[in-house]
Amino acid sequence: MRRINLTMIKLIKYLRPFVVMISMAIALLFVQAMCDLALPDYTSNIVNKGIQQGGILDAVPQAIRQSQMNKIQLLMNEKGKEKVSKSYKFIDKSNQNYKKYLEEYPNLKNEPIFVVKDIKNSEREELNAIMGRSILGVSSIEEIKSHNENGMISFNGFKVPADTDLFGVISSMPYSQRLRIIENIDNKISKLDHSMITQSAVSKVKDEYKALGMDTDSIQNRYIIHTGVIMLLVSLLGGICTVIVGFLASKTAAGLAKNLRRSIFEKVEGFSSKEFDDFSTASLITRSTNDITQIQMLMVIMIRMIFYAPIMGFGGVIRAIGKSSSMSWIIAVAVIVLLGVISIIFAVAFPKFKVIQKLIDRLNLVTRESLSGMMVIRAFNTQSFEEERFDRANKDVTRTNLFVNRVMACMMPVMMLIMNGVTLIIVWIGSHEVANANMQVGDMMAFMQYAMQIIMAFLMLAVMFILIPRASVSAQRIDEVLKKEILISDPESPKQFNSNLKGVVEFKNVYFRYPEAQEDVLKNISFKTLPGKTTAFIGSTGSGKTTLINLIVRFYDVTKGQVTVNGVDVKDVSQQELRHKIGYVPQKSYLFSGTIESNLKYANKNAEEKDVKNAAEVAQALEFINAKPEGFKTEISQGGANVSGGQKQRLSIARALLKKPEIYLFDDSFSALDFKTDAALRASLKKETANCTFLIVAQRISTIINADEIIVLDSGSIVGKGTHKELMESCDVYKEIALSQFSKEELA
Repeated sequence: MRRINLTMIKLIKYLRPFVVMISMAIALLFVQAMCDLALPDYTSNIVNKGIQQGGILDAVPQAIRQSQMNKIQLLMNEKGKEKVSKSYKFIDKSNQNYKKYLEEYPNLKNEPIFVVKDIKNSEREELNAIMGRSILGVSSIEEIKSHNENGMISFNGFKVPADTDLFGVISSMPYSQRLRIIENIDNKISKLDHSMITQSAVSKVKDEYKALGMDTDSIQNRYIIHTGVIMLLVSLLGGICTVIVGFLASKTAAGLAKNLRRSIFEKVEGFSSKEFDDFSTASLITRSTNDITQIQMLMVIMIRMIFYAPIMGFGGVIRAIGKSSSMSWIIAVAVIVLLGVISIIFAVAFPKFKVIQKLIDRLNLVTRESLSGMMVIRAFNTQSFEEERFDRANKDVTRTNLFVNRVMACMMPVMMLIMNGVTLIIVWIGSHEVANANMQVGDMMAFMQYAMQIIMAFLMLAVMFILIPRASVSAQRIDEVLKKEILISDPESPKQFNSNLKGVVEFKNVYFRYPEAQEDVLKNISFKTLPGKTTAFIGSTGSGKTTLINLIVRFYDVTKGQVTVNGVDVKDVSQQELRHKIGYVPQKSYLFSGTIESNLKYANKNAEEKDVKNAAEVAQALEFINAKPEGFKTEISQGGANVSGGQKQRLSIARALLKKPEIYLFDDSFSALDFKTDAALRASLKKETANCTFLIVAQRISTIINADEIIVLDSGSIVGKGTHKELMESCDVYKEIALSQFSKEELA
């Protein structure tokens, strides 16, 4: 697991080109999180202040009748009374703005009022606490009259008539006695939460506004509409941030995937045959597609969630505690249960992710082999066997995927159960808090929303951390390709070819052994070719002919000895420069999807039309090309499936000719040609490339009979060297091969 995580860290370097976009995404995610965290507060305000408080924000009345102000001040200490007096101004008929105030407060005509001055928010908060307690005190004294028994009420420890002016009694009391009443009221009120004090006092403020003739409904509507508009704007801003973050995340992930695919492709381009043997073609395709797609998906989710979720989680916790610290344990329990569920799912699903990728490799391998070998399968009537083979691979992938998906499918129901359970507990406990006047309804709703946000934040992290193992496995598989040590590489300081030599190839005591093999494939091989000469190699199957050719183009490096081109060791020059001098026609000809023209120009994209036609003519391909309706524009299917083996070889030879190299390597490239075409092709080649070096691997004596030098290989060693005539006399191996193909009379 630790190794996999380290692999993920290694791949972070591929994100360097996208640092700016990731930074922008993080900044926008912060804005989005702040917007989302603000919405429950606005909901709470609409419920608490907009609906329950009628749009009145605090216990500081904008205006209050003189009679009510006098009652309120009776229940204040001297400091509070002084603060209130400084914060309000007296308005009666003598005030110069009387008419203006009369429009706003119609009942001013019946009684003078006090109007609050322009004060700072800090002063208003201080005043809110003073006014709130005093307003509730007045309200509690007025309620005493409703509890009369036989026309008598209990006040300050005495029984007095119910119609007694209690405020008149209080005003006549000495300050010390009145102070005790104030303290008793404060002790009762202090048991309430600050917000509940404000909300309770606001209802009395609303009654006062009605008494002044104010339109309280318009106050409420204005507040709800104003808060609702802000809420919509905040939501819109959050939505815009979400869209932009999604775009940036997708662009970053797609760019990362593109860079990884390019890196893998460039790496594979430098692979020798040894590295290709370590990875199957199907596995390389899976690593370049499916594995990178897994990382791309993770990157999109990671950018969108890895920063957003923690902000939402921690921000939600802080805000939830601010609404009700007494219910914070609910969130703690929910998070613990959530982490437990995630851990179980993680432990069960993680081992299967690596298995899935290997099974996909196997499925791709079976599919590729079946499709590539379809003609052979049909020829041997083994369709049922291949179907069973495919079904086994397909069922293995399906079975493992179903297991993982079932485990993952359990997550959402469990999460919903936790979320619904948390909601139920919050409503149950919160309703009691509201009933006991310890909490407002809006705060309970906000707490519920914050709890959901916290759980969703952990859920997002859970989804991400469940995707990480699969992506980590993919990252490990990609890293295996990228960090693969390439055995054949360019030297740090490449040498230049000798300009005085052209087309000279020499083997000096060359030995070669395949990696991890027990025996040498080639032993003590020494020969030299010169421009204008044709050197042919022949021998039984497995004698090392193709291997020898591959050493010249550095598909493999010699184990011992030296291969030189133009007097320079092929290991000391760049592979590009080396292969620029060589025209190579492999044993198995391969054509790319496109046209005949594009395949020929693959060797030289700037070749002129006359050169293309000439190469095709020399390769004896022009006749069948012209016979096609579209000529050189004829489409070639993948791998050249729509042309015959002989046509494919001739097109491959034409492609090599168009390159116009110094050295031609033909690896049994005439095997699919009939004798007539073979002879015509060799004759035209001799004329066209008179000054070039030719090295030909062949199985047919007729192909090499006129070669300047024939090298006979047997079990990796040279057992004969010379012309056809010389070898017929001196080399038993060559003579045996020749007599197996022709009669003595034909060879005479």
